[in-house]
Amino acid sequence: MQFYSTNHISPKVSFKEATIQGQAPDKGLYFPEQIPVLPKALIDNIEQFSKEEIAYKTIAPYVADAIPEAELRRIVYETVNFDIPLVQVTDNIFSLELYHGPTLAFKDIGARFMSRCLGYFVKGSDKKVTVLVATSGDTGGAVANGFYNVDGVDVVILYPSGKVSSVQEKQLTTLGKNIHALEVNGTFDDCQQMVKQAFTDEELNKKLFLTSANSINVARWLPQQFYYLFAYQQWPDKNNPPVIVVPSGNFGNICAGILAHVSGMPVKHFIAACNANDVVPVYMDTQLYHPKKAVATISNAMDVGNPSNFVRILEIFNNQFVDLKKVLSSCSISDAETKETIKTFYNDYHYLPDPHGAVGFLALQRYLQTHTNDKGIVLETAHPVKFYDVVEPVTGTAVPIPETVQAQLALQKKSTVIDADGALLKDFLLAL
Repeated sequence: MQFYSTNHISPKVSFKEATIQGQAPDKGLYFPEQIPVLPKALIDNIEQFSKEEIAYKTIAPYVADAIPEAELRRIVYETVNFDIPLVQVTDNIFSLELYHGPTLAFKDIGARFMSRCLGYFVKGSDKKVTVLVATSGDTGGAVANGFYNVDGVDVVILYPSGKVSSVQEKQLTTLGKNIHALEVNGTFDDCQQMVKQAFTDEELNKKLFLTSANSINVARWLPQQFYYLFAYQQWPDKNNPPVIVVPSGNFGNICAGILAHVSGMPVKHFIAACNANDVVPVYMDTQLYHPKKAVATISNAMDVGNPSNFVRILEIFNNQFVDLKKVLSSCSISDAETKETIKTFYNDYHYLPDPHGAVGFLALQRYLQTHTNDKGIVLETAHPVKFYDVVEPVTGTAVPIPETVQAQLALQKKSTVIDADGALLKDFLLAL
């Protein structure tokens, strides 16, 4: 399998090269030359397969011969070895709980897979790799946990000061050792721009081996297909495929789901549920794509004004809007509506969503009002304890704190505060 750049200038590369480079030299995102077709036997008899086998069969065509089969199976096993349950919330709404991993967020899957792939690729290398990542919330903690103590890899995480939850901040700033947290005076888009600037800096790239752990990296993006297939495995009515709603910020997650669908997994429709950052909802209504400065919301991991991965979604559909519109719709949910949804689901259905999940639940409820024969799945992307400062005032009840979080809350934050200036990031990286 070869990967080409969405800007179509840089040469094609293998999975290994795409993983190590992160972003193509022409600033495009790597995309598979062919989209594999999932084995029909896997889809038709999916209940009979283990999670590990489903994941392996999904990812193997992309990895090809870049990693030996036994090693890839080990990586896959370590990636998915925690519960990913599909929970029924109402008669027609289900929740895919993606927060049972080590950092209580969906990004554990991609971060664990990528860290193990990169660890394999750099083994025996005489040059240290620097993983550079911007986070609007959960990516930082997942990447920090996934790469912690990985030999030959330094991790530098940029996050917007005051715009991630207290639990999220603890998860990405308390590990130390090879994990370095930069607290940026700016927005997530500023952080993302600084990272992109670093990747195009010739001097930096001559002196350092830079790669990215954001969802622009194929090794973080592609394994997110796994849990869509796990959801379908648990779906009770295979004759009536689900509508799938994905709380969306940088659009890597929903892009992976659409990729799994195009590869053969039955889905009736996808909904990208956004907060006030409505670039894609506006595009889906008008065909006009205008990135803009991110707006801060209570669903902060989705505070993205220029979603990087949307270009990959367009690539899947060959930039044909008519074809995209058949598969995807999108909507914007306000903070007030998000809070009301948290309250409603907690009081009426005895289910506590986090703010991102709440955006998804309301989007699905609205869709089902006009599609009464359908049923749907919302991807519950993070444990509500990560946003207890939002959730508890709404419900009036304390969110139980898992033991792993209790231990981290007691640790001391270690971060370096910098302004949103690419030159300052460059200086920091050269001084590592």
